[in-house]
Amino acid sequence: MSPPQGEGPGAARRALGRQPRNEPATASAPHHGSLLRELAGVIVSAIVISLLTKTFLVQAFFIPSASMEPTLHGCPGCVGDRVLVNKLVTHIAGVHHGDIVVFQDSAEWLTTASVTPVEHSAVHDALASIGLAPATSEADLVKRVIGVGGDTVEGRGGHVYVNGTQLHELYLFPGDSATEVNFLVTVPAGELRVMGDHRSQSADSRSHQQEPGKGFVPVKDVVGRAFVIIWPLNRVGSVG
Repeated sequence: MSPPQGEGPGAARRALGRQPRNEPATASAPHHGSLLRELAGVIVSAIVISLLTKTFLVQAFFIPSASMEPTLHGCPGCVGDRVLVNKLVTHIAGVHHGDIVVFQDSAEWLTTASVTPVEHSAVHDALASIGLAPATSEADLVKRVIGVGGDTVEGRGGHVYVNGTQLHELYLFPGDSATEVNFLVTVPAGELRVMGDHRSQSADSRSHQQEPGKGFVPVKDVVGRAFVIIWPLNRVGSVG
């Protein structure tokens, strides 16, 4: 006797054949959604951590000029250094002689300085704003602290003196004198006297002595102290 229509081994095989196609379809949807939620959570967490780190701890900066060579590279034709700046140490320990600091250009020194052009993109600017890419220092400058509040800083005979003691600046660009400009200033409290290591290519405090700020940098404008070069790889290391 023949099995009823729709029953028997053939029907069973057809039923079994359909089942594997139905089960993954119902199971994969929630699994796929879970992966998307996890990925979104990781991305949001990374952005939040990067933003907090940039705001309170460290931030990356790109050096676009030659004013700090040979300590920091940025000359035309060179690979501009990327440095990490410690933002916490300056608030806790203060700013000291010899520190290499990034500071906000509140006095608009960059309007007269020569800076290597930097290419921009909307993606880079967005990543820089949350700390996932180095800032291009268009509104910031990087120099070495020569004098702090209360210091008498003098440029005389190609040398720099702080409180009467000549500085022996082994970090200067080869062939440069410590200064080609003579000056004698007393640094006001809460301000800094800064100079680039490549003195002949640095529009630093010496170049702005006749301006309203007299070439001094308010300590409150300091973003932080550069402490390590992170790019290019052949220059990775601490900033002396």
